[in-house]
Amino acid sequence: MPAPRDVPTWLCGIGPWSRRAVAAAAGGLSLLAMAPFHLWPVLLLTLPALVWLIDAALATAPRRRPAHAAAICWWFAFGYFLPGLLWIGEAFLVEAEKFAVLMPFAVLVMPAGLALFWAGAGAAAALAWMPGWRRVLVLALSLSAAEWLRGHILTGFPWNVLGYALTAPDLLLQSAAVLGIYGLTLVAVAVLALPLVVWHDAGRVTARTPLLAAVATTLTLALMAGWGALRLHSEAPQPRDVIRLRLVQPSIPQRQKWQRENQRRNFERHLELTGRNAAGVEDGAQGVRLVVWPEAAMPFLPLDIPEVLAAIGRALPEGAYLAAGLLRVEPPLDGSLGARRRIYNSLAVFGSGGQRVALYDKIHLVPFGEYLPFQATLEAIGLEQLTRIRGGFDIGTSPRPLLAVPGLPRFGPLICYEAIFPGAVIQGSERPAVLLNVTNDGWFGNTIGPQQHLHQARVRAVEEGLPLIRSANNGVSAVIDAQGRVVGTLGLDVVGVLDADLPGAAAAPLYARVGDLAFVALWLALLLIVAARGLRDLRNDTRG
Repeated sequence: MPAPRDVPTWLCGIGPWSRRAVAAAAGGLSLLAMAPFHLWPVLLLTLPALVWLIDAALATAPRRRPAHAAAICWWFAFGYFLPGLLWIGEAFLVEAEKFAVLMPFAVLVMPAGLALFWAGAGAAAALAWMPGWRRVLVLALSLSAAEWLRGHILTGFPWNVLGYALTAPDLLLQSAAVLGIYGLTLVAVAVLALPLVVWHDAGRVTARTPLLAAVATTLTLALMAGWGALRLHSEAPQPRDVIRLRLVQPSIPQRQKWQRENQRRNFERHLELTGRNAAGVEDGAQGVRLVVWPEAAMPFLPLDIPEVLAAIGRALPEGAYLAAGLLRVEPPLDGSLGARRRIYNSLAVFGSGGQRVALYDKIHLVPFGEYLPFQATLEAIGLEQLTRIRGGFDIGTSPRPLLAVPGLPRFGPLICYEAIFPGAVIQGSERPAVLLNVTNDGWFGNTIGPQQHLHQARVRAVEEGLPLIRSANNGVSAVIDAQGRVVGTLGLDVVGVLDADLPGAAAAPLYARVGDLAFVALWLALLLIVAARGLRDLRNDTRG
């Protein structure tokens, strides 16, 4: 292996496929910067490697610069996304006899498709590639734009956006309240790639330039950590009223959850846990104001079954409410005979008498899990989504409504992965007092997927300055405060309840007020810096 300063020269000397293998390996190593590892300093090595790989590709193939840079970035991203999304394959093993044959397709095609966004970033960067430290900013600009697009195009899938590297420890996490995850992506690429790249270039620049690069990176991270420390040590926001929560985590195996013969037993498990405290002592939920069951806790049609509603009413003490995930149906829009009923993945709130007091229908559905692209065509050839709902789920009403429950603060409902979309967890003009996230990570077993899902939900709490309640069928259930701190949690495979008081909401931080405009402003500022230096160099070359 070459010495660190010789790595760029070595990369120029190896073949294009060898460089792509190195890119994939560097991308895979970059996953360590994400949850649950949070080893973000690894990007101080892997991001400079990406810059040098692009350098080598452009130097050895000058006539096809965009294509070769795109290939390098695609392989780096494929190496990054493949191990980071292997947990998706677990869902295809729940009913292995039906879906296992599709598992290799899912675990390979998803990373390959997401890597196309990075390939586009590489091609765009190649068109504006500049010498010295400016090429780091060019890459930061192109990659952060690609990550934003990945989070929005074709309904978006912003899983493991690179900015999550700078959301641990909690000191760094607080910067999400200002920049959001895409702004942190821009900062992460710029400041983490800079020191080593400039150090290698030291032979062609002034001796003080590497020192300035190191100072810039250190100062940026120190400012983020310092501001985070001030925010964490300020007085925590207090709720207007003490609201006792009980989060129920039944940890029902996913295969058993949807079987008709298990529905009564699973429902009774939820009821039993509702009446017991965290120590397992039966207390009838006395003193609890809100009980939360996870997504699809009732994978049938409870709103149409009076006996179920009555049982819920008996389980709740006077003045308490239950928020629970369930399925529900509506008649066809046109009312025609034989037309398919509309079916929704919903979150309903019930009062102590079992009456429904609030309802939300999921609006951001999971492709291949809750619906199929080109649903009718793919069903006609025998394919179906993992939930095996004929015709797929229907989409609820947008913008996402708040849940208004008498005597409780307004809730912003989020079902499953709706919590991973920055800037979209609140859609109306009214700001909720708490985010309520019900999910079912039982699909993904004991993998890194549920841990990543929890961490991304924590970042939403910081971005919005709101506490977040998260109830999962099988881990990780948690109560999270407005600074992203975990007040209480139930881990994977734990059967039990979590009792906690609802934390207070903070004043709306900058990101909650302006959204991704903060990222856009920073992006344009760096673009102007790069463009100004480019114009100055062009004038100097013209004079020369």
